[in-house]
Amino acid sequence: MNATGLLLPGEQLHDLLVQGLKIIQSPDVFCFSLDAVLLARFASVPPRGRVLDLCAGNGVVPLLLATRTKARIDAVELQPRLADMARRSVKLNGLDEQIRVLEADLRTFAPVGGIGYDAVTVNPPYQPADGGERKENPHQALARYEIGCTLEDVVAVCARSVKPGGRVAMVHRPARLAEIFAAMHRHRLEPKKLRFVHPKREAEANMVLIEAMRDGRPGGIRLLPPLIAHEEDGRYTDELMDIFYGRKSALNGTEPMEPPDPAAAEAADAETDGDAAGDAGRASAGRGEAGNDRSGEGGGTKRSVRRKDGEDA
Repeated sequence: MNATGLLLPGEQLHDLLVQGLKIIQSPDVFCFSLDAVLLARFASVPPRGRVLDLCAGNGVVPLLLATRTKARIDAVELQPRLADMARRSVKLNGLDEQIRVLEADLRTFAPVGGIGYDAVTVNPPYQPADGGERKENPHQALARYEIGCTLEDVVAVCARSVKPGGRVAMVHRPARLAEIFAAMHRHRLEPKKLRFVHPKREAEANMVLIEAMRDGRPGGIRLLPPLIAHEEDGRYTDELMDIFYGRKSALNGTEPMEPPDPAAAEAADAETDGDAAGDAGRASAGRGEAGNDRSGEGGGTKRSVRRKDGEDA
C-alpha cells in the first residue's frame, strides 16, 4: 500500500529491513529502539495461535513478530497517538488480518473471553516514576518511566494473559533483574532463559532479555551467551546485522514453539545438557538497546534505531 495519506505532519516512514516492512515514526512523538528489535527476535512464538504484545508503542514488535509466525497478534498501547501510528503501520503493510491494535490500559486489560494467549511480549518502561528529572515530552516520558504502569502491573497482566505453559518475553535493565524475578515468582511466572546485551565486549550489560513460563517448574534457568552490539571500532557486530536483516530470526537458535502444552513444556525444560534440542518446539527472538542512529540519507524511507533513554549506545 502507498504511504500517501497515512503520514501526519512530522511523521516519517522507516524501513524495518526485513520482508519489505515499513513503520511510521515521529522524532517528536515516538521512535522505536533497538531493544524492541531484539525482543521480537528473542520471544518464543508459536507458528499459529494467539500472541499478545504489551506496551506496543508504534507497533514495531508485532510487525517483526509477523515475519516469524502466522499467529493472530493483539497489540495493546495506552497512548492514543501511538496506537494510531501502530494501526496505520499495520494497514500500510497489509497486516490488518493478522495484527489488531487495541488502545487500552494494561492495568485493567484481560484476554477477551477469558482465553489466554500462547505467548506474551512486553517492552515496559524501564525507569521508576521517581527515577530522575524528566525532560522528554509526555509521549516519551510515558514510554520510559513507570507513570502509566509499574513493573508489578506489567508482570501481573502478563501472568493473567498467558496460558499455563505459555511463554512471556520481556526486555529490561539488568539493574532491575532482582525485582523482575521477585515479581514473576509472585505471579506464577518461572524464569527459564536469560540473555544479557552488552554495548561492547568489555562493557557491562545494559539490557537483559528474559523468558518465563506460566506455572513452570522452579529452577532450570538457562543463561544464553551474551549478545554484543558493537565492535571496538563502533560497527555493529555480524550477529546484530543478521538480526536487523532477518537473517537470524531467533536469538538462541531454537525452532518455532507449538501452542503451549504444560506437560510437554516442563519435560523440555527438565533437560540439563544445555543442547538446543532440549528446547525443541520453543522459539526465541530478540532485541537490544545498543544502537547508533543509522537513518538513511536522501530517500523516502529511513532506518533509525535509538536507545529507549534517548541516547545512542
